[in-house]
Amino acid sequence: MAKGVTSAGVLMPLWQAMAQTGEITKAYPDELLSIEGYTKGRIKTGDEITAANVELVKDLLEPIKYVQVAKMGRRLRVAKTTTELMRLSPWDYLEATLRNKGQAKFDARGNVVTAEGKPWIGGNPFPAPQSALELFAGLTLSWGRHDASFYAIKEYDLSSDGDQRFNYECGWAEMSPIARVRIEPKPYWPGHEDKLRYQSVFFQTPDSAKGTSFLNVWAYDQSTFPDLYGYVPAFKRIRQFPTDQRFEPLIPGSTLYLSDAWCAGDPLYTWGNYRIVSRGPMLAAVSGGWNPTHPNWEHGTHGGPKGKTFWDTTVELVPEAIVVDAEPVKFPRAPVSKKRVWFDARTQLPISMVSFDRRNEPYRSFDGAYGLYEADGKTFMDGKHPYWSWGHVHAFDIQTGTMTRLEQVRSISGGHATVANDAGIYDKYLTNAALMRLGSA
Repeated sequence: MAKGVTSAGVLMPLWQAMAQTGEITKAYPDELLSIEGYTKGRIKTGDEITAANVELVKDLLEPIKYVQVAKMGRRLRVAKTTTELMRLSPWDYLEATLRNKGQAKFDARGNVVTAEGKPWIGGNPFPAPQSALELFAGLTLSWGRHDASFYAIKEYDLSSDGDQRFNYECGWAEMSPIARVRIEPKPYWPGHEDKLRYQSVFFQTPDSAKGTSFLNVWAYDQSTFPDLYGYVPAFKRIRQFPTDQRFEPLIPGSTLYLSDAWCAGDPLYTWGNYRIVSRGPMLAAVSGGWNPTHPNWEHGTHGGPKGKTFWDTTVELVPEAIVVDAEPVKFPRAPVSKKRVWFDARTQLPISMVSFDRRNEPYRSFDGAYGLYEADGKTFMDGKHPYWSWGHVHAFDIQTGTMTRLEQVRSISGGHATVANDAGIYDKYLTNAALMRLGSA
């Protein structure tokens, strides 16, 4: 399947099939629509993939996840393949993608613009991507696929022995001043059209980190590094940080870098040599990332030396993943030689990333779980539709065995709660004044 397929879909063009029916079934044969079909019944929906049977699906896992299952006790519960398009991303984002299909192009500087040369207007600009660059351009334009998001997060940093070294509560905020499909005014926030996004992160616990915060302000021009500001409580002031140091953890113990965010944490043209290296089916966590059975949405853990290295994760057979390599071209001291990202061909969602060190050996992985927040008779709404987002993330260093686990929760201390498409996120979290206020609270 990796040979001779030039566009997503096997039986007919994928986005043509989804636009006609809202489903993917006309684009793929039966053996790519269920784990039973792919494994000829040897693994079924509801089964767990463990070290005992992982060899049956080794080709469906990225290399680090395979090692985690085969040698570290990770287990993956298998769910039915999602065939309905509108359950795989935010409703308004997908609606805008369908509405605006065919209107995007690259301008002379390589930035995504409309046919009239204006900033992008909403949804994914390249739903039927013809190149690796188009895949990454769409991803970089909109990380969380909402106009604005605030994620309440719990982070757990574990040693190779499975001991929990650090535990943080933090908030992560994003807002797009362009390509808006929910927040007025649409599609642009007047006076901010030269910006791609505002993004911040701040820490509430433990006391040693409380008040520490960072703000990234991204230019629309994707050859330009963001401005990075930080508030350090010990100094009680805002300072500007070098913005190209994106391969270092922001806090002690973490294996997560700014560069890792959504597998596209840096401007598009600070990386280069984008190329599609393969296509094929994959097991990925695209539907079961929310845990409504816990009042704060917290997830169970298992595996590793102390039984808490991995989140309980539900995966499903993704009929087609597009695998893309990219190399850091504006980071002379980068500890990585390349990153490899797996995109769900149906939605261009990044479902996994593995980075490689300078010797081209597997180094770190970024492994997310997503889903519609509608399960077990419960729903968390985002306007007229159920909320869609990520649920949990593994950021794992295979060379040291250290793990950072993050989960999106309902709320963290200080009264900060997960919310999407609220214009108030900007004043509350995305200005230097907000960093000062959060740091002194």
